[in-house]
Amino acid sequence: MKLFFSRNPNPRLAVAVARYLHADIEYEFASPFSPGEAEKFRPLNPNLSLPILVEAGGSLWEADAIACRLSAKAGSDFWRTGEAQPDMIRWLSWGKENFVRACDIVHFERGTKRRYRLGAVDPERIREGLAQFHAASRILDGALAERIWLVGNSPSYADFRMAAFLPFNDVAELPLAEYPSIRRWYDRLEEIEAWRDPFAGLEAPALPTIS
Repeated sequence: MKLFFSRNPNPRLAVAVARYLHADIEYEFASPFSPGEAEKFRPLNPNLSLPILVEAGGSLWEADAIACRLSAKAGSDFWRTGEAQPDMIRWLSWGKENFVRACDIVHFERGTKRRYRLGAVDPERIREGLAQFHAASRILDGALAERIWLVGNSPSYADFRMAAFLPFNDVAELPLAEYPSIRRWYDRLEEIEAWRDPFAGLEAPALPTIS
């Protein structure tokens, strides 16, 4: 198997999952939108987005699907199954529509636009994103006040997915300090080497500098 990745949030998430699960795969840094690269990657993912997992019989794209596949192949409960699966799906669904989406809005304006020169930062979108962030964080912080991890007593993909944009908070500047339970939970994630530095030992050029 081969995982095509970059350093952006969702590809980073997929690499972190693979490293956490000690997946027996090859990693290859990729840039499908670079000149001359589209035709190579379009058969693997018509959206041209990363991450992409290639194995015998085809390719799989979208970080959540890749995490599910790698967890099953590893025989791990990282992707919860059985009685715990609905709770995990609940957090994946709610997170992507609320907390993760809010982080993405703010990060896109303060980070992605400036890295890739995609136009002027929109202060109104930042205000909207921060409002959504605070609304979601109040719920998430309350939930995390009563538990160590989102599902059960060990990390699951729900934790990784929920935190997908937080490694980029040096540019997003989300006010995590206002939510102590989220802060404690994220500090625990940062203790996991595969999450803290998923690109260790891999050829992975740095993201463009902020300007």
